[in-house]
Amino acid sequence: MRNATRADAIPTQVKDPNLVERRRRQIADAAARLFVAKGFHKTTTRQIARAADISIGSLYEYFTTKEDILYIVCDFIHTEMERGVATAMADASGGRDALAKVIREYFMVCHRMSDFILMIYQETQSLPRQWQQRVLENELRITGLLVGVLARLSQSGELPHLDERSIELTAHNIMVMGHMWTFRRWFLAKHYSIEDYIKLQTDAILRMCASGWGGDASRVAS
Repeated sequence: MRNATRADAIPTQVKDPNLVERRRRQIADAAARLFVAKGFHKTTTRQIARAADISIGSLYEYFTTKEDILYIVCDFIHTEMERGVATAMADASGGRDALAKVIREYFMVCHRMSDFILMIYQETQSLPRQWQQRVLENELRITGLLVGVLARLSQSGELPHLDERSIELTAHNIMVMGHMWTFRRWFLAKHYSIEDYIKLQTDAILRMCASGWGGDASRVAS
């Protein structure tokens, strides 16, 4: 599921890469639930091992520190987000609704994983600087997928012509709008369904793109 070079950043005593992948997924899934429920600092490695149904000794065969586990949890979450965007890109037939389909899938991933995304923002300050940097790189890689979609549609004429800076800023805006559902869900979910939120924010993004030509959203939304 994950990029092997990113997994290699965490040392392990186990030689079988497939076993490492399975066990780390097992441990990370248990840890993610505990971090969301209790917080990183109030969760112990013994609690993680118990929730993952393994011994504490086995846990330390795959991770050296609790911070390593937190990094892998963040990496798994970003991988799921990246996969959702990439799948939407592959499934989109092109044309003027391609961007809307990608935005929808990204927002739905944020909706499904909102507790975990919020956890990333709350807990990554506990990571060593090198892991914090890698988490930021993961965020930028997902943004880069959105940049690619926008650039391709702009070059093909399916979106108004946008310069490089406008494309990059629009991609970051999409990322932030998806995360806003997570951060402000306590308010937004009382007033909007996720479908309403996606439609309204997609219309706003399309209008923003259309302003590059001085047109309106109907030019790219139809």
